[in-house]
Formats: sequence, C-alpha cells, structure tokens
Amino acid sequence: MNTFQTTFVTENDKAEWRILFDGYAAFYDVPVTDATANTVWDWLLDPDHVLEGMLTRDETGTAVGLAHVCACPRPLGGNEVGFLDDMYVSPESRGSGAADALFESLRNLASERGWSALRWITQHFNERGRAFYDRYTSGPSDFIIYQWQQT
Repeated sequence: MNTFQTTFVTENDKAEWRILFDGYAAFYDVPVTDATANTVWDWLLDPDHVLEGMLTRDETGTAVGLAHVCACPRPLGGNEVGFLDDMYVSPESRGSGAADALFESLRNLASERGWSALRWITQHFNERGRAFYDRYTSGPSDFIIYQWQQT
C-alpha cells in the first residue's frame, strides 16, 4: 500500500507545485501564463490571502497532487464551509490512493476548522473525477452554477 503525506505549500514547493498546476490547467485546456501562476503562488504563500494550497507527496517525497481551498461564508447557516477550488493528481499517480489521501486531508481540515461542509465544482466531462467524488458524497448537489464574466 502506498503512503502519502499532505501538507500546506511552503516557499520551497514552487517548482513541484507549478508542474501540477500546469497539468491541472492543461486538463481543463486553460492556458496559464507565468504571471498568472506567480500571482496564484503569491496568494498561496500570503497568510492574509484566503486561498491556501496543499500538496500530497508519495513515499519518495515527490509531489503528486494539489488542492487549493478556502473558507467560504454560508449565510443561511451562519457559519463557514470549505470551498475546494482546484484538486489535481498527476496522471501517473491516479489510482494509487493519492487522491484519497488528499481528500482525507481536506476532510480533516474541514473538521479542524469547523467547516460544516466542503463544496467544489467540476466539469461534466470529468468522468474520472466525478466517479471519485461520488465515492465521498451522495452525488452532485441539486444546485446549478451560473457565471457572469467580464468581457
């Protein structure tokens, strides 16, 4: 059985994080410039920014998965939930337990912080990701996401 360790990113993790971040962007066919990646990296290291980053490492110490998460207010509950912005496991590590280790770390974080839930979105075509998420939930929520975008 594989052993994984998940920790928050540190300043020494940028090169490995960037490989995973680029892989995530490529999966969704979103070009990422150095400027964008540097901005996100700066957010992850800024203790005053809401976005936090986690990396999951395999038994060799190689980063094989990433998650970007933040607290999100839930007015109807008068509490916060965790919002998982991004989750990605390198293709060669899929099926190894890395995603499970990453998600378990996220669930532990939610418990530690008193988040009543974790929420996330994924594209309808992400069949493998959706099958993974279905193992941890009773399926997709009944909400539909809309997005207004500046042109």
